[in-house]
Amino acid sequence: MYFVRTASEPDLGKIRTLLDEAFRTTYAGLYGEAKVGELVAHLFSPSALQARLARKNAEFLVADNGKDIGGVGYAAMSDEMTKTVMLHLLYVRPPLHRQGIGREIFAELETCFPDAEIMRLEVEPQNSTAIAFYHAHGFEDVGRNENDAPGQSGIPALILEKLLPAH
Repeated sequence: MYFVRTASEPDLGKIRTLLDEAFRTTYAGLYGEAKVGELVAHLFSPSALQARLARKNAEFLVADNGKDIGGVGYAAMSDEMTKTVMLHLLYVRPPLHRQGIGREIFAELETCFPDAEIMRLEVEPQNSTAIAFYHAHGFEDVGRNENDAPGQSGIPALILEKLLPAH
């Protein structure tokens, strides 16, 4: 049984391991090990995870069973868009998919931002499993980001949004 709670500094090593495994499982077939390794090293470095943990107006959650972390979620209020929370991470350890862990983390994240009216995310267009999950949880396609500006990944993404219930 996994319980959702706020992540803490001692969790960061396990979070990084989970994100590495989930990211490689999801994207290695699309982009190759070298590109995925480069992205993992950049996106999930200890300093990048530490910065997420310390950020104000953000929530970093884990699903914990007392021994292992089975899932992770991270969302933060947008700096550019009013009353919009950005869902940056929602990953579950691959052997634990379809057990409700992602749903539980997501449900908690939805309640963490009382001033937000919209939740927004970007998802890889070929990640049909994630897209189906988000559509099932009320998200709609609203655009696309090619991520081709200097310093961006070059990996295109679909933009999805969901209206959040009034608190």
